[in-house]
Amino acid sequence: RRNGNIPAVIYGGNSEPELIELNHNDMVKSLVNEAVYSHILKLNIGGKIENAILKDMQRHPAKTQILHMDFMRVVMGEKLKINVPLHFVNEELSPGVKEGGVVMHSMIDVEIECLPKNIPEYIEVDLTGLQIGESIHLSQIVLADGLEIVALTHGEDHDLPVAQIMKSKAGSDDVDADGSAEEEVASE
Repeated sequence: RRNGNIPAVIYGGNSEPELIELNHNDMVKSLVNEAVYSHILKLNIGGKIENAILKDMQRHPAKTQILHMDFMRVVMGEKLKINVPLHFVNEELSPGVKEGGVVMHSMIDVEIECLPKNIPEYIEVDLTGLQIGESIHLSQIVLADGLEIVALTHGEDHDLPVAQIMKSKAGSDDVDADGSAEEEVASE
């Protein structure tokens, strides 16, 4: 770490785990792109290119320093589990938001199982048509062919809400507080 490198490990596939070092500055620049977290990366290890995904990363709690990274080798014909970010679309078009509701996100990513060639950069969650008090669950997310949400394989009680529209408390409280305050001033 003193010389500007990050210790890392690459494991899985048909090979033994290997300890590697990565340039800290190069990795910080790469991690700005959200796709790094859900794409197959090509790592050059001693002149040999290996396909891998970023499985885990430890950061310093107070500094902008990466302490360690874990990569898992990818075998192109085998299914793998990976977390993919969720992108929420059409929030402003939902009737609940138009009526003054606020969208509450319960999840920012979801674990999926698929073949490496089918890994999406992100999954869109469409909030069109959502009313105040309604929510979208994992089972309602539209997935491309070949993708499966891991939580749903565990049964119906794992069909968790992803996003919901709640009634805005700030707007209604302000109106009530202003209305009652004006009445008190008028009566004095």
